[in-house]
Amino acid sequence: MGISVSASAAIIAAGLFIAFGAMYPVAENGFDRVTSAQETSHDRALERENVDVTFVNATDDGTTLNVTVENTGAESIPVPRTTLVADNEYVSVDPSETTVYDADADPSTGDTETELWLPGERLRFSVPSDGENAVLVATESGIQVRGTVVAA
Repeated sequence: MGISVSASAAIIAAGLFIAFGAMYPVAENGFDRVTSAQETSHDRALERENVDVTFVNATDDGTTLNVTVENTGAESIPVPRTTLVADNEYVSVDPSETTVYDADADPSTGDTETELWLPGERLRFSVPSDGENAVLVATESGIQVRGTVVAA
């Protein structure tokens, strides 16, 4: 056994050390991403459990469709990320067509500029009418509520 065996063993050991040094950060990064994704998934599941929406009413006076829903959950909901669907068609809602007000108050006293819909508050959409029969309101977390439109 000469120097060639010792040198070969040293080269192999150095190669293994370099390979481990290159693989460790990759494995660590992958583990961090998986952990982060699991935490995000758990946070979304908790949010879905705390979000609840109740259909109050939907009226159509021939020109305006008014849809009112109440946040009966424990989580606040962003108004711009709340979707209105009428007769299976997405309704583009301008921020000025939404009103957030306390469940015990008159809708005319509501806030048309807020972007947050708190628990116990109602959200009212007032959009141009096309003779809709059914509406659906969906939150950003996927909670939906459906209702039938009544002529006013």
